[in-house]
Parts: sequence; structure tokens; C-alpha cells
Amino acid sequence: MVRDLQIGNQNKVVIQTMAMQKTENIDAVIEEINTYATHGAELVRLAILDEKDAEAIKVLKARTTVLLVADIHFDYRLALKAIENGIDKIRINPGNIGKKAYVKLVVDACKEKNIPIRIGVNAGSLEKDFLALHGKTAKAMVLSAQRHVDILESLDFKDIVISLKASEPQLAIDAYRLAAETFPYPLHIGITEAGPLRQGTIKSVAGMAPLIEAGIGDTIRVSLSASPVEELKVAKTLLSSFDLYEMPKLISCPTCGRLSYDMMPIVKKVEAYIEEHKINLTVAVMGCAVNGPGEARDADIGIAGGKKEGLIFVKGKIKRKVPQADLYDVFIEELNKLKK
Repeated sequence: MVRDLQIGNQNKVVIQTMAMQKTENIDAVIEEINTYATHGAELVRLAILDEKDAEAIKVLKARTTVLLVADIHFDYRLALKAIENGIDKIRINPGNIGKKAYVKLVVDACKEKNIPIRIGVNAGSLEKDFLALHGKTAKAMVLSAQRHVDILESLDFKDIVISLKASEPQLAIDAYRLAAETFPYPLHIGITEAGPLRQGTIKSVAGMAPLIEAGIGDTIRVSLSASPVEELKVAKTLLSSFDLYEMPKLISCPTCGRLSYDMMPIVKKVEAYIEEHKINLTVAVMGCAVNGPGEARDADIGIAGGKKEGLIFVKGKIKRKVPQADLYDVFIEELNKLKK
């Protein structure tokens, strides 16, 4: 549990992202956090690099409502300060803190305030002994996670989330599958350093879809060299494809030589409208009347184009024929009737 938010052991995958600004830039980070919350983030992770960042958490918690995660490396004192200032979750690898006494201080503070710890293993920064024995493999990643888990369990701490990220989708798939067989803890899934928007989206979906289909993954972060808003859009769409997130669904035609009306601007306008108004229906914008109503039969409402006109259909049945100039406005009118 992250406060009242459950991660794991349910038919839900929690969506998260990470703020891009330095955490001490309070006003800018607050704007980020609130933007991400409106786009579906349930957790927002913050980089805690120094004491100023850790001190900023107190103000951020007072001025935002979404749950916050402190991302900390090596320095146990920053973890203690983040906990003191009200952070909801910690990301820190106990094996990298140093003395076990330091780990115990963090664990005791987390126990006192019921704060979970995420252990994060990255294929690009595996320990030398595991690399020497096993190379950059799923086994090495899971053994690395096990080392950190063992430290926490030795201190009677089991409020743990584990991630095993790689930039290669197949390595991530293998690591998470092995982790699911090895650990009783929730898994945070993702493809790290996936790349810019198009490439990163494809790699992320390639790596995470097989896991989600297999029931592996309890919280998700899509990592793109793009705005976190784009990360959240990809995460929601991916989960929606497996009926794990409720959002508007738009079916649209790839177009072909049968297209006889200006479809693409309508697709963009319909997409923007249903997202802005959070209309949780399946909507279709199709290119022609030959296949439109049939291929989009499961849509709640749709358009099938004709020659400078279009058919509006509901549940696969044609309802109205409309000139192209009026097509979008009439469609929105019919859409709003249906959602009522």
C-alpha cells in the first residue's frame, strides 16, 4: 500500500511517471505534478539529489494531491529527510547505501510511517560479480534484486516493490518472467531508456504487452525521451487494450483508394474531443461505406465516409447521412445524445 493506493494482488495496474524538473524548483514541479495527475498518473516520482530536493517535499506534499515517490541513490540521509517531510514511497537500493546500520535507519523510518520501498535493478548498472558470472542476463538481474531483497527481509521489512528494467525488450521480458516466479512482491514494469516518442512507444509496448497479457506487472512507467504526458498516454492506451484502464477508444481506418472524403482532420478532431471530455465509449471514424459499419460493428458510434459525405452509424446500424461540411458537428451532436 502506498497510503490508500494498492499495488499488486488486484486486476489493476497503477500508472506512474517521473517529474522532469529539479525537485527544488517547487513551483515548476507543482505544475508538472498537477498536469500529470490530470492525465492519469497515480504516482509521480521525484529525483532527490541533495538536501534542497528533500526539503522541497514538505511543500510539494502540501500543495499537491497525487502520491509522490522519492528517487534516491546511495545517500541514506536523503531518504530519512524525504520520509520526515512526508514522502509516500521510497525508491532506493539497500545494497548501495553502505553500512547495514544505515539501511536499518531507513527501514525503521519506513516502518514507522508505513512507507514502501521500491528496489530498482537496471541491466545497464549490474554489479560486477553478477556480470562476471552470468553476463547481462535475466538471471543476473534477478540475483541482483534478490541481494537487495535479502537485506530488507533480514530487517523484517517486506513492504517491497521490485523493478528489473532493461532497454532491450526481450531481456526485460525474460527478467520479469523470472522475477514473477522468484518473488512474492509486486513488480514495477517498464522498458528503460526506450528512446524518443515513436521508437520508445514501440519498444515499450513490445516489452510490456507480453508481460501484461501474462498477468505480470502491478505498476507501470513508460520511459520516453518525450513529455511525461506522452508517457501517460501510451501507458493508458496499452492498459486499455487489455481492459485494464477505462478510456475513450477510437477505431480509425488506415485509408485506401476508396476514400472519397477528407477523413484525417475529422479523426484528429474526434480524438481530441473524446479525450478532452473523457467520453468512455468506443468511437469509429472509417474511410468508406463498404467496410465502415461492418468493421467497426462493436463501436458505440461511428462515421463511414462517402463521396463528400458520410454515414453516421450507431452499434453498426446506419442512422443518418450527412454532407461532409456538417459531418463533425452532427457526429458530436449524436455522440452527446448517446453518452447521456
